[in-house]
Amino acid sequence: MSELKELIERFIELDEDLEEKIEKALETSDDLDEKFEEENEAQIDEMNEIYHEIEHMVFNEEFIFVSNAESEEKEVVALIISDDDEDAEEFVIPVYTDEEEAKIAIEEFKEQFGNNEFILDKKTGSEIVADHSDDEDFIGLAINAPQWDFVISSEDVHDCCE
Repeated sequence: MSELKELIERFIELDEDLEEKIEKALETSDDLDEKFEEENEAQIDEMNEIYHEIEHMVFNEEFIFVSNAESEEKEVVALIISDDDEDAEEFVIPVYTDEEEAKIAIEEFKEQFGNNEFILDKKTGSEIVADHSDDEDFIGLAINAPQWDFVISSEDVHDCCE
């Protein structure tokens, strides 16, 4: 398993645990107090550090992405994330850490979109973000979607701290 995949899995695990703690705390109060933050400071700090490391790794990581092979021009598969009643159609590009994750996603895409023919391509995270940077509806990259619920904003993909 790649280091990036391990980091994301760790982040998701910490995030889900923190969400459970938040839900439990909100059962007895309308908002979270300073005590909650103090009690969970180490976990929050760890999540921030992991996310920052992920931001850097995504920039240089080579990902697999899926394109629809049946359109005239090769069309990258995108996932629409805006509501039906919104004018804009905000979207993310699903990217995959390995071929196994991509194959699982393709099976789900075939269920949703019919038996289209899909092909796999590879680019770094920074190249994929750059390819879509002119589109104001582009939100970021969905890593191993739909299996995972992890999106990194295009603005967060960077190589060095400023």
